[in-house]
Amino acid sequence: MKNIEEIKPIVEALLFSAEEPLSSKKICNIIDDVDAALIKEAITLLQQEYNQQGRAFQIEEIAGGFQLYTLPEYHEWISKLRKKSAETKLSSASLETLAIIAYKQPVLRADVESIRGVQSGQIIRLLMEKDLVKVVGRDESLGHPLLYGTTKKFLEHFGLKNIKDLPKAEELAAP
Repeated sequence: MKNIEEIKPIVEALLFSAEEPLSSKKICNIIDDVDAALIKEAITLLQQEYNQQGRAFQIEEIAGGFQLYTLPEYHEWISKLRKKSAETKLSSASLETLAIIAYKQPVLRADVESIRGVQSGQIIRLLMEKDLVKVVGRDESLGHPLLYGTTKKFLEHFGLKNIKDLPKAEELAAP
């Protein structure tokens, strides 16, 4: 059986990673050789540590489970973050267009539209407004149309070091 000092960081990691409240029973099912009393003790110790250390978050008991919550006095900053995150949420059409640009760059709008089968000018403009796509040059063909590519913000948004870190097509294939 695990001791409290072994399971406390595990419980903390689970609560940190969970998108919904975790019950003691669910945590027990994840961590082998522990009982609900030990889980509750770990949570109580974590709550005390957070209070003593003046952390910006606390563990709350919600809907029959436990979840990490930011303290109310930080609401203003969290709201700004969420507003920024909402600004970069992408529709499936935007993601599809962005994927084509990322994999084919530098690419013409006409090529994007040919692959998608629909006009994509508005979506490309939206992606440019979100600073995920930029004009990277002009093609040598008639009329010298614009070529599009991804930005540094695109790499940051998707957690990529560089464009070579994009998954290969064979890695994306359904099993």
